[in-house]
Amino acid sequence: MKGLIIAAGKGRRLQKKGDSKPLVPLCGVALIERAINQAHQAGMDECYVITGHQHQQVEAFLTALAGRIELPITTIFNPDWENSENGVSVLAAKPYLHEAFLLLMADHVFDAGIAHDLTHAVMPEDGIILAVDYALDNPLIDQDDVTRVKTIHGRIHAIGKSLSDFNAYDTGVFFATPGLFTALEESCINIANSSLSAGIQHLAVRKKAMTFDINGRFWIDVDDPLSFWRAENALLKHCHPGH
Repeated sequence: MKGLIIAAGKGRRLQKKGDSKPLVPLCGVALIERAINQAHQAGMDECYVITGHQHQQVEAFLTALAGRIELPITTIFNPDWENSENGVSVLAAKPYLHEAFLLLMADHVFDAGIAHDLTHAVMPEDGIILAVDYALDNPLIDQDDVTRVKTIHGRIHAIGKSLSDFNAYDTGVFFATPGLFTALEESCINIANSSLSAGIQHLAVRKKAMTFDINGRFWIDVDDPLSFWRAENALLKHCHPGH
């Protein structure tokens, strides 16, 4: 199974931890390496990473990592990373992915079992499945930044950061078909919106965007110093229960 990891952004809110967000170490392991390890544990045997800010540093790190863990890693530079939304980074991988693939964000840390189980769920034709968190009181979530999801009978009805009517959170863990590329292209043309959420909404209207309940398992978006601290504490407690 192939995997796609988005690692193009600058990560301004986490710059005190390092100039290249994907290379920021969390409990001694770079965020991008954690993302790759999570996907590898879930069954990914070939990885594509979209780079942008500080791409040469990230690419050098990934070349060394590929040799160290014996996993094929292909980097794809998005030259428009600074002036476009994340859907453009996803579209950069279109020439490389012609079958269902795991889609992750470099700054999301999660239980690898989520991705493993997600990739065994029933996929809608030319659609996507998004792992969602129904625990709206999850203390690890940044309520001001999280992408919200309204689901109905296992399907995405609406998705976006500004939703007022929602019942789940977007974990940033997707299982997608190449139909996602078509949806992103159409949302760019039809509504001039190049975000990943716009592409997902485009699929949702066509009833091709399903959800997968993570059932309370661990995930966090490491986006700023507070979420970094929360992630670090959560990982340390997992490694050293009772402390």
